[in-house]
Amino acid sequence: MTTTSYEVAVIGAGIVGIATAYYLNKNHGITRIALIDRDAPMAFTSAQSGENYRNWWPHPTMVAFTNRTIDLLEDVARESGNRINMNRRGYSLVTRRTEIDDFVQQLHYGLGRSADTLIRYHTGADAGGYEPALAPDWETAPIGVDILQAQRLIREAFPSYAHDVQTVIHIRRGGGISGQQLGMHMLEALKGTGVERVTGAVENIAQGDGYKLELSGKGGIRHIKADRIVNAAGPFAGRIADMLGVDLPIYNTFQQKIAFEDREKVIPRNMPFSIDLDGQQIDWTDEEREMLMAEPDFRWLAEDMPGAIHCRPDGGDNGSWIKLGWAFNEKPATATWEPPLEDNFPEIVLRGAARLNPGLKDYYGQLPRNMHHYGGWYTMTEENWPLIGPMCLEGAFMICAMSGFGTMAACAGGELCAAWVADAQRPSYGTEFSLARYENTALMRSLRESAKGVL
Repeated sequence: MTTTSYEVAVIGAGIVGIATAYYLNKNHGITRIALIDRDAPMAFTSAQSGENYRNWWPHPTMVAFTNRTIDLLEDVARESGNRINMNRRGYSLVTRRTEIDDFVQQLHYGLGRSADTLIRYHTGADAGGYEPALAPDWETAPIGVDILQAQRLIREAFPSYAHDVQTVIHIRRGGGISGQQLGMHMLEALKGTGVERVTGAVENIAQGDGYKLELSGKGGIRHIKADRIVNAAGPFAGRIADMLGVDLPIYNTFQQKIAFEDREKVIPRNMPFSIDLDGQQIDWTDEEREMLMAEPDFRWLAEDMPGAIHCRPDGGDNGSWIKLGWAFNEKPATATWEPPLEDNFPEIVLRGAARLNPGLKDYYGQLPRNMHHYGGWYTMTEENWPLIGPMCLEGAFMICAMSGFGTMAACAGGELCAAWVADAQRPSYGTEFSLARYENTALMRSLRESAKGVL
């Protein structure tokens, strides 16, 4: 039986695997690439993307990384006539606190020397100079960060927010894209270049004169060879690494979201991606809370919950849907192909989100029947940084642990992974995203002490 040979085999045809193949070809002229997946491209984790992007992170390395990925997304938007539906209304981080020195310190650390010119304050009666996100155009949107503490300005700019909000931190270089269209644009660019889609599940990898991969599929078992391999297997990246005898410091958690038609029009279509930073107790009735407290398995729902619940319009200015998400699950789990959805999550996230946008209370107990409840796996390192680079064996590379930022970071991640594979020049953050960072004691100490930026 003939074994097909390739220069590079990319295992996983989610958005990060596709982006890696794209930049291997675009930047380094590599053509004999196998893009391997058991299903259609972007059919699993990438299909559940929140489809957002931001350059807000508590560490300058992640800021540099996401600024680069946004640059690349803008390149794609320009060359494709904005096929990826890139928009920019920013991220609105909301709190009921007035003292936010800790958050401002994080912003300064992440933005570095540019912080003083990029951060703008709008306080008191005279709070001029703030530009509301009235239009979605990414090419004309402001950059930097606006910190609003003028109550009248907050009410005018964010009319759906609860009146107990004291501070809004508006991150301006952020917004939404179509992850599916980004992937299709890249796949179409690869047509006719020598890059091939290979359908099959990787069952085994043997090293020796490159790598021999055993794949299973509808046609039975087949084998392919590759000089180099890239582990882009998303929540199954640990399993692929195990086949090579490599133990990666990663784990999976399952996070859920809902999307539904906002028939009552309680969320303005120009509202930015809005995140309630404050912890809370979910808005149950006294009777509901008492019932939950009496059940050991559900008692946690009546106790203190973390912040970072988020809400955003979905479908553009002329759409009518909204998305809600709350990444409160911190339990590591073995990834499965069937999503372990929790039946009670829609009502949980709805009631949690109603604290910031009280108009959502109109949907208590009566979410539309066409509501979409979905979820995906976050593959993470403890510090919530990706792993991109060599995988301990010659010719074996990885791009994994992309957590909840896979779609937004796919371009810069794919570009970086391609540079590792091609042994080409890499950006300044290149080494810090590889396994080499675990040898940097000072860096790892600072990461353990800082916020993770999980949304």
